[in-house]
Amino acid sequence: MKIDGYNLTLEELKKVACEDEKIELSEASQQKVTKCRKYIEKIIAENKTVYGLTTGFGKFASIKIPPDQIDELQQNLILSHATGVGNLLPKEEVRAIMLLRINVLAKGHSGIRLQTLQTLIDMLNMQIHPCIPEKGSVGASGDLAPLSHLALVLLGKGEAEYQGKIMPGAEAMAQAGLKPIKLKAKEGLALNNGTQVMTGIAALALLKAEHLTQMADVCAAASVDALLGTPAAFDPLIHNLRPYPGQKKSAANLYNILKNSPLRESHRNCKNVQDAYSLRCTPQVHGAVREALSYVRNVLTIELNSTTDNPLIFPDEDKVISGGNFHGEPVAIAADSLAIAVAELANISERRTEQLLNPALNRDLKPFLAARPGLDSGFMIAQLTSASLVSENKVLAHPASVDSIPTSANQEDHVSMGTIGAVKARNVISNVAYVLGIELMAALQALDYRNFKSSNFIEKLKKEVRSQILPLEKDRIITEDIHKAKNYIESEELLAKLNKIITLQ
Repeated sequence: MKIDGYNLTLEELKKVACEDEKIELSEASQQKVTKCRKYIEKIIAENKTVYGLTTGFGKFASIKIPPDQIDELQQNLILSHATGVGNLLPKEEVRAIMLLRINVLAKGHSGIRLQTLQTLIDMLNMQIHPCIPEKGSVGASGDLAPLSHLALVLLGKGEAEYQGKIMPGAEAMAQAGLKPIKLKAKEGLALNNGTQVMTGIAALALLKAEHLTQMADVCAAASVDALLGTPAAFDPLIHNLRPYPGQKKSAANLYNILKNSPLRESHRNCKNVQDAYSLRCTPQVHGAVREALSYVRNVLTIELNSTTDNPLIFPDEDKVISGGNFHGEPVAIAADSLAIAVAELANISERRTEQLLNPALNRDLKPFLAARPGLDSGFMIAQLTSASLVSENKVLAHPASVDSIPTSANQEDHVSMGTIGAVKARNVISNVAYVLGIELMAALQALDYRNFKSSNFIEKLKKEVRSQILPLEKDRIITEDIHKAKNYIESEELLAKLNKIITLQ
């Protein structure tokens, strides 16, 4: 895959992050990077005062650095800023971050040497993954702490995961046959100033969320049929009168999945006219989530190909401009929106699970879907797990972007907290997958109690899931089943099989 700084897509990012696809720098980018570096060297030779090149950083911007200490300045920047704490980011997120940093530098406005950039590309291709702690970024000046941990390994310092083992960065580089880099003027800032950590985490989270919107429609359809609900509320005539694209897609999925269900036909003339909101309003809720994700996708697509370090170098215009593209506010608000939206998938899913389990709400189903009510508890406590996760999501959905703590002696007096928002969104999405998995298990158990089969789509779903998760014929430990159900919810392979029957929107 060629990288040029301008055309990276979310789908391409996923290939590199999750499928280990290799990359190379385009010829045009090589030329731009080289041209920009020559301009930097000219500035240094002329001993001009330029922020981050010949001055200190942040509150120290007014301190001029002697020429013979400029290289040390850049290394000190990385060493002093690598202050992250907490759990290490997973490999896929680290790879996404590395790719995004490379893509920024490929635009040729950061002043990095081609040799330094190529070493970073080699690290990614050889799967040297810097150990990056999850916490420590306030989201302006970008992701300083976590990006500094990334840069440490480039310098032969810090720690990295290589060939399945965590080891000193120098050892990982040596085993891969790479030489550490000694930073030159501007290169430290080029490596640790920007929004790539929050963007990388949010981008992978978004892709998972988009997948979950389709699986949420699948789970909802199974629940509707198991509860002898009516698909009338999914008729396109209704949704054409409120034509949000996301709502129409969700309604179409539900309508098509349930079409020609023998179970539906068995109760077509029943007295039930309207179902609970958690059933008949599913397209409106799932559709609203889709609309929010569309906004998030637009923001992240722009951010993937944006230059976000500081100062920015414009060789053709003979300018070095200090600005604020490192500020993570666009991504921060998008990440918060992502968490809030996806949390709603779990909110309504848990209510459908309640409909399936509560004997006061469902029709003709055993209480809590227990095989032997009283002796068995069935799915009673699985619903508690679901409720717990939904409640946790409500806490996590509180926006990080509305907070700001001034840093660097009030030089950086408004920050985005975007990386906190991105991590929260990722955690919400994981919780949602569990909640949908519990609904899926309950819906299939309820369908097992019916005398008629469901639609071909749902029967295929049931067959696939039942190959790993057996019906609950009496109480047993189902923790592992819940994990398996989550895996099915997240499985692209399962969705591909289902799409052979009906192509979901």
